[in-house]
Amino acid sequence: MKIWLFRIFWLLLAIGVVVVFYFANASEQEKVLEVPKISIHAADENAFLTKPELLARLQLRKLFRRDMQADELNVHRIERTIAAMAEVKNVDVFKHLGASWEIKLELRKPIARIFNMKGQSYYLDQDGFMMYRSALHTARTLVFSGYIPDPYNPRLHCDFINNSNLKSSQKIGQIYRISNYVCNDPLMHKLIGQVYLEPDGDFILIPLLGEQQIVFGPARSTEEVSDKFERLSHFYKEALPHEGWNKYKEISVKYEGQIVCRKK
Repeated sequence: MKIWLFRIFWLLLAIGVVVVFYFANASEQEKVLEVPKISIHAADENAFLTKPELLARLQLRKLFRRDMQADELNVHRIERTIAAMAEVKNVDVFKHLGASWEIKLELRKPIARIFNMKGQSYYLDQDGFMMYRSALHTARTLVFSGYIPDPYNPRLHCDFINNSNLKSSQKIGQIYRISNYVCNDPLMHKLIGQVYLEPDGDFILIPLLGEQQIVFGPARSTEEVSDKFERLSHFYKEALPHEGWNKYKEISVKYEGQIVCRKK
């Protein structure tokens, strides 16, 4: 008799625990979902996406609304949607207990703005991905213009544009090599503001200081770009302080191992 009473006791206790968890879970799911906690990491001041803008996009796509219940939240769909945004490099979406949730994302870092021959304007990021220009934000980056045929293509990947062995008429790879070097070199980052592509394929660098132009020539490989910028850096550090910033109208590093200057 005692054994049966003991078994009945534990059975009733188990049923009670299940019932309590069921109603507790049902109560949690009926709660109104909170506004997400959003953390945005940007490599510099060029943040192309703000917290209010991200929230507005989610509301526009009907992935979040102010009166949404907790059980309506689709974490995976929201994460996929944000990951597909051109400005976003990485994203994680978390659902916490109750009605709270969180979004953590890392934005892409633009290093060049391109104005092509088709009248399009877009950005190139530090990983070699294209980003369409934002109507709300403008990044302070190196500006490329001139005879650039490459159209905006969000599917273009840095593995392609960085491969100097691939024969292509596209200039985007050369643009990436120049802008990536300038972005990571303290002197060139302060010195070079614009780049113009001539019809013959020569890149012309336009400094922020001085009145000269720099004939850079093509940028067919990372090694070629590094060599040209190293020669140019040496010239600006060693020669110009003695010669004067306005003595030359043209400085050329186009040809290997040479620096050719033309006086005004």
